[in-house]
Amino acid sequence: MQEKGTISIHTENIFPIIKKFLYSDTEIFLRELVSNAVDATQKIKRLAALGQYNGELGDLRVEVAFDADKKTITISDNGIGMTAEEIKKYINQIAFSGATEFMEKFKEAKDANEIIGRFGLGFYSAFMVADKVEIETLSYQDGATPAHWICDGSTEFEISDGNLEERGTEITLHINAESEEFLNEHKLQEILDKYCKFLPVPIKFGTKEDSVEDGVDEEGKPKYTTVTVDNIINDTNPIWTKSPNELKDEDYLKFYKELYPFSEDPLFWIHLNVDYPFNLTGVLYFPKLKNDFEFQKNKIKLFSRQVFITEEVKDIVPEFLMLLHGVIDSPDIPLNVSRSFLQADSNVKKINSYITKKVADKLAELFKNDRKAYEDKWSDIGLFVKYGAISDEKFYDKAKDFVLLTNTAKENFTLPEYKDKVEGTQTDKDGQLVYIYTNDADKQDSFIQSANKKGYDVLLMNSPIDNHFISQLEQKLEKTSLKRVDADVADKLIKKDDAPEHVLTEEQTAQVKEIFDKAINKPAYRVELESLHPDELPVTVTMDEFMRRMKDMAAMGGGMGFYGNMPDNYKVIVNGNHKLISRILNNDNTEEQAQLAKQAFDLALLSQGLLTGAELTEFVNRSVNLI
Repeated sequence: MQEKGTISIHTENIFPIIKKFLYSDTEIFLRELVSNAVDATQKIKRLAALGQYNGELGDLRVEVAFDADKKTITISDNGIGMTAEEIKKYINQIAFSGATEFMEKFKEAKDANEIIGRFGLGFYSAFMVADKVEIETLSYQDGATPAHWICDGSTEFEISDGNLEERGTEITLHINAESEEFLNEHKLQEILDKYCKFLPVPIKFGTKEDSVEDGVDEEGKPKYTTVTVDNIINDTNPIWTKSPNELKDEDYLKFYKELYPFSEDPLFWIHLNVDYPFNLTGVLYFPKLKNDFEFQKNKIKLFSRQVFITEEVKDIVPEFLMLLHGVIDSPDIPLNVSRSFLQADSNVKKINSYITKKVADKLAELFKNDRKAYEDKWSDIGLFVKYGAISDEKFYDKAKDFVLLTNTAKENFTLPEYKDKVEGTQTDKDGQLVYIYTNDADKQDSFIQSANKKGYDVLLMNSPIDNHFISQLEQKLEKTSLKRVDADVADKLIKKDDAPEHVLTEEQTAQVKEIFDKAINKPAYRVELESLHPDELPVTVTMDEFMRRMKDMAAMGGGMGFYGNMPDNYKVIVNGNHKLISRILNNDNTEEQAQLAKQAFDLALLSQGLLTGAELTEFVNRSVNLI
């Protein structure tokens, strides 16, 4: 038998496009060809199980080999094989049934995965790295004759009788000059490890040295000898394919270390296993989150029937779950279509909702079953739970029962518990509940102490997303607002009817304001006199809560750029009831008045970390002179 032909009259330019367009992603040729070989192997196993193939199955496996001298890579299997007619059908026709469409639409594609999947070009990805491809194959069917197919990357092919004597298929790639990097053991091993590490059929790639026990020595200790064994690169039964009942904690931890060799142990994990209304398996791990959580993303590996596809799981996994690590495997996710199609796909939406629910249920269960253990982990998972509550409404509905608020005394409260704790002391004269928080307990210590003296509790809100979390709490909690502890003096943080009496006359108030305005001489600092408790500081510098919050959000890229560009403005609150103010008023020396006012103002700046450079040096020198 010998036959020549052309693949399709529409495809004259198909191979140059494949080579040029997919060039940056050339390594996926190996994933495609090995996956095809695995499929062929699983098909023969299935036929045998159905009684449609009665021959010996043998040791089912796929083998990858290369010959640097001949510049070839070979992928072989002992699967179902093909007849000459099947080659024509599956290689010549099917792959190019969409060729015209491909020619029109390939420009829309964003990456190689999309092109290969959409147009059935898995086998033809070989031409990304080869200038000639050969197939030797023998079908499992009784009386089948071996066939040989060869194509040089043009639209011409040739089919003739083959030489294969045993069932299966052998594909040989004659590697082109630009792709000789693949004729390297380490490079091929790296690609196989990346894409094929968990395929369900053993993949052999060369051999390796192994130590095996070989009797005992004179002291009765075991002896070992080195033997050469097949290098099987994959684990055919990874843990996500097993039932949780079969697994122990050590199995989950061992698998985690396999995926992320240099990571700390995870906090806990969730085993996903659903077969209706879609198929999904996997294991998601909660890592110990650091505050640089952007760095943590893209750690979930997406598989389809144990073939690695990508770590780009956006749209399939809710945004906030991108902080998790682990594996998701689903044959129902349309992996090779445009992003807009993926976003609209009903299975993807269901999977997204299912994963959110499973994660929320796991957290609720941990909180309910062992609150102390949950609280111990809160410093690691709090960021994640808050991120989820902010970004996903359904998650918030569940998370409101297990999200915790932590105060400066390191006590944890659920939302209802915290309301009960502070309602009596922190409700203002208008019935509004005020939660006070700090984002830097050390820097704002003097403000915290002032608030504590008044019986107020102060929350710790120092994670990168707490600005957004605070805003959400204000939206969700009834008649509740949050103020940073340094947004005002303690007496004014929560407006009450029992403000201390003002001891200064109107004339004295104006005089003090003038002294401070001249001493400070900075337009960004607005002086205001308040009647505060005599024990409070003489001068306090604050920034308006709303303005500071907007500027913080702008700094985080929260879409508040307008505020980010505005100059900083501060309020200088002078405590008219403090004895230092009386001392300034009673001093007839205007220079000494200004010096005392400036000293008190600089002390207030110092407590806020706002005194730097030459002004700090001047303050130190002035303090020495005053001593």
